[in-house]
Amino acid sequence: MQAKFEIKIAKNGEYMFNLYAPNGRVIATSETYTTLQNCKRGAQSVIDNCAVHMEDLTLKTPFSLTCPKYELYADREEKFRFRLRASNGEIICVSQGYTSKQSALDGISSVKENAPRAVFEILE
Repeated sequence: MQAKFEIKIAKNGEYMFNLYAPNGRVIATSETYTTLQNCKRGAQSVIDNCAVHMEDLTLKTPFSLTCPKYELYADREEKFRFRLRASNGEIICVSQGYTSKQSALDGISSVKENAPRAVFEILE
């Protein structure tokens, strides 16, 4: 299996995408977009911005980095997550919750590795 951006219609009737690793697991998910074209642009933005640095917000005194960047953080349930921000600061995609920080870091590595070679699949 190959990495892919799967674009589909969300429950609210708008478009969203999931980035899948070659093993079939979701690496990251987008927000919803009002048009298919904007959703495709969002997925392309992941490709364009995926090879950036990471800001670790789990540290007591995180070092602030400019966008584009990944932000690694712990959610309210103390699961580790990441989000990818574009150069304009907008969130492009977010991860699932991971039980370990290393798993979230592996997720970031997977986006970096898989997004540039992912195919687009549009589900109608």
